[in-house]
Amino acid sequence: MIAVFYFFLIRPQSQQAKKEKDYRAGLQKGDRVMTAGGIHASIVSNEGEMATIEVAPQVRIRVQTATLQPIPTQKEK
Repeated sequence: MIAVFYFFLIRPQSQQAKKEKDYRAGLQKGDRVMTAGGIHASIVSNEGEMATIEVAPQVRIRVQTATLQPIPTQKEK
């Protein structure tokens, strides 16, 4: 029972967390991202825990990198 619990719940969750951590560590200037609030932007600079993103020309905001995620791709119908 413990093995089933591990393989179906704990392991996939830890793999997803590692994947997200690697994604955020690899962010570079110019990458297109989306914030947790749904704002699409480009990265201007990445300083570890914080990143500066540009949401419109000359409109920049600082956010935590933990809130950044890749822009989802549109599925074709």
